[in-house]
Amino acid sequence: MKFTITRQQLQEGLAAVAAAVPAKTTLPVLANVLVEVGKQGLRLSGTDLDIAVSTTVAADVDAEGAVTLPAKKLVDIARELPEGPVRITAAGESRVSIECGRAKFKLLGLPREEYPSFPAVKFDGAWKAAAGVVHKLVGHVAFAASSEESRPILNGVLWELRPDRMRMVATNGHRLAKMDVPASGGSTADLIVPPKALEQIRRLIAADAEMEIARSDNHLGFRAGGTLVFSRLIEGPYPNYEQVIPRENDKSATVDKAAMAAALRRMSVVASDQTHRIRLAFSGGSVRFSVQTPDLGEAQDELSVTYEGEPLEIGFNAMYLLEILKFMPTDEVRLTFKAPERAATVEPVGWDDPASYMALVMPLRLVD
Repeated sequence: MKFTITRQQLQEGLAAVAAAVPAKTTLPVLANVLVEVGKQGLRLSGTDLDIAVSTTVAADVDAEGAVTLPAKKLVDIARELPEGPVRITAAGESRVSIECGRAKFKLLGLPREEYPSFPAVKFDGAWKAAAGVVHKLVGHVAFAASSEESRPILNGVLWELRPDRMRMVATNGHRLAKMDVPASGGSTADLIVPPKALEQIRRLIAADAEMEIARSDNHLGFRAGGTLVFSRLIEGPYPNYEQVIPRENDKSATVDKAAMAAALRRMSVVASDQTHRIRLAFSGGSVRFSVQTPDLGEAQDELSVTYEGEPLEIGFNAMYLLEILKFMPTDEVRLTFKAPERAATVEPVGWDDPASYMALVMPLRLVD
């Protein structure tokens, strides 16, 4: 194996795959990046066995070959190299020399044969989507997925692919986010994807790129240009989220998003560290915020809102509401309610986008 590459292209290729390399692993080869040199140039790959990333960068190839090298050390070396062409040569199956200007390094790796093979995902008949559309879905929905191990299915994002639309849904049982975007072509599938894999898509694939999406039995593959991302799918039935989306909320409040977020942050200073419970009282043209924490103190605040319906007092986890407001794409939001113990919805107001977006938050029981 022998090739020459610019320092910048080496750094870009390593940056793409390094995030898929686990920081700690009991399998030494997983701490390495797979370096393959062929007719297409240099292909770099990294995996933690759940997610795998592979990318091709241009290089002048003198001799083909493959080896795995310690990812962190290779990244550190590439960052510190002087400007100029980088010459990389393999001596034997696991010893590699790196030269740039007067700087010379020798790295010991592990043979290619020890590296795990990538999932066999075929891209024939793959779904096609604009990466920017997928970025939007992920950016507005993935935050709501659970991070607790007790219900692994909720650790994933449900991705519904239909001939006329794509939908993503995520929930942790206390909050939910759902977005639909128009789509065309392709078949029907329901996939449960780890948010970490979706974040890799946002990081690696440019918004203006056309992306191909294909699946095998329990893996999903994404391809755009020379970049490939594979992810293990989460298996099992996703909860029937449609059941919890309220259809009969007859009270609604339209409020300035930034003002509401600021009031919630103020109140949360003296809210319980365990529940973050805050009381909201809607009536007339205002919402009154209040919080009482026995061993800490109390606080009140008030905002002007456009409110329709009977007066209502309802409790929420302030952190969940703040998180939902952060991902709302408009300056004003509409909240709808039915009763103090029923789910409330949050939607953008005046969003001139073909996508439809809503979030849901479960209330907390008020303690007088």
